[in-house]
Amino acid sequence: MKSSEQNWYAVDNVGEIASPGLLIYPDRVEENLRRIVSIAGGTDRLRPHIKTHKMPAIMELQLRLGISKFKCATIAEAEMAAQSGARDVLLAYQLVGPNVARWVRLLKTFPQTNFTTIADDDGVLNNLSRAAAEAQLTFEVLLDIDVGQHRCGIAPGKQALELYRSLSKLPGLRAGGIHAYDGHLHDSDAAQRKRACESAFAPVWEIVKQLRKSGADVPQIVAGGTPTFPFHAQNPQVECSPGTCVLWDHSYTTKLPDVDFLPAALVLTRVISKPDGRRLCLDLGHKAIASENPHPRVYFLNLPDAVGVSHSEEHLVVESDRAAELAVGDVLYGVPWHICPTVALHSSATLVRNRKTDGVWKTTARERVLSI
Repeated sequence: MKSSEQNWYAVDNVGEIASPGLLIYPDRVEENLRRIVSIAGGTDRLRPHIKTHKMPAIMELQLRLGISKFKCATIAEAEMAAQSGARDVLLAYQLVGPNVARWVRLLKTFPQTNFTTIADDDGVLNNLSRAAAEAQLTFEVLLDIDVGQHRCGIAPGKQALELYRSLSKLPGLRAGGIHAYDGHLHDSDAAQRKRACESAFAPVWEIVKQLRKSGADVPQIVAGGTPTFPFHAQNPQVECSPGTCVLWDHSYTTKLPDVDFLPAALVLTRVISKPDGRRLCLDLGHKAIASENPHPRVYFLNLPDAVGVSHSEEHLVVESDRAAELAVGDVLYGVPWHICPTVALHSSATLVRNRKTDGVWKTTARERVLSI
């Protein structure tokens, strides 16, 4: 399957699909999953992030391929994964406030699933230890290391070593290894991105070396996202956690020419007004496509020269030299710039197979709370 197939996205019965809407092409999703497994050399070291899709149906496809370990960002996503039959789930988000009690309920509700979380703070670890003791459970925790994004994690060094050793001794907790996310590394040049990845992780490997030398158990190193996935996949010590590549988006198509995946999810929008000869108003507002980045927020496959000029809650206004060719009511198919938050804006997606609609997939874990 080639990403260059002409008009692969067109839906023959598009008149039956309300806009704005999210479309998913399952054949392309499955091809992306096969490519993920191929890059990783199998499923043993794969821990794909489910924040991108939040869908039980895609979990089912992954499980069918033999992927049994997953990474997530919310308790709702963790619950969805367990409901779907995931064997091992890492919540890569530090637990604070009422989420600690929710974590306890999650572990008690799904004893068949191995749940792990992360921490970078001594106070959080002590809270988790107390909660584990009260619930008569054991929480597996990975130490979260900051490798340069400066968003979460403890800086690699002496304090990180001490915190991991403290984690190893706290009652009710089990030190599960290291988590390190390098989301700041997305250089377009693959060689440069690889060098940056190796540099960012050099201190992590030094910490692992020192911990193991002192007798500490470091069973897992969960590392990276989509941009560095091909590099981490070459290291047998690392569990890889790519996410975006299951659906892909225009940001990574543009930024990562060396990473080959297919756009498998599109937004469908219609022209709802023509303010002037070059402008089109579309029903693709902030509530239908991720808008945290500047334009372009979407790339239209059947109107590639469109340039966004204004965006509001329910409207996107674009300019195009071809605007005169379109009538009010005409359909545009867009590849989102950022697919993960775009999916979260839609309660479900319409499936497209063989150019026709073929059911619906629910975006179950877009909800903050399922049952826990």
